[in-house]
Amino acid sequence: MGGGMEANKNRFVEDWATARENLEYNFRWTRRNLALVGIFGVAVPVLVYKGIIKEFHMQDEDAGRPYRKFWLSK
Repeated sequence: MGGGMEANKNRFVEDWATARENLEYNFRWTRRNLALVGIFGVAVPVLVYKGIIKEFHMQDEDAGRPYRKFWLSK
């Protein structure tokens, strides 16, 4: 009833899936990887956090309140 429906494997998809499954075994730390971790793992979150804190401080200033205390803020 459902015979003759073999799937044709795409070599490129299979190669990508194999590489993805074995990423932890094939990963190498390079200068590029360190830079990407530094930018997207440290710098971007810190900049987003600073922007959010600045926005809260501007709201406090507009309302005439003292600044709220946050973990990493001044």
